[in-house]
Amino acid sequence: FVEQCMGMAQRINSMRSKLREALESLGSTRSWDHITKQIGMFAYSGMSKEEVTALREKHHIYCTLDGRISMAGVTSNNVEYIARAIYDVTEGK
Repeated sequence: FVEQCMGMAQRINSMRSKLREALESLGSTRSWDHITKQIGMFAYSGMSKEEVTALREKHHIYCTLDGRISMAGVTSNNVEYIARAIYDVTEGK
């Protein structure tokens, strides 16, 4: 059980790093270091309610209106898509 929990925590931390790296590599003008400084299954993105609503409507990515993301739902298969969508709604491009 402990090994499974450690494995899950390592995967979530890895996804935090990959999400931050992807946002930075896209050229985001925002600082995303808070994503990797946080711990646990959720991450506060810093997105506004309007940005979260745009994320839902344009990209069908759902998080709480205060921008809290469930990191358990971020995978190696969707992290790039999520990063591009966040970049789109936060940079207005």
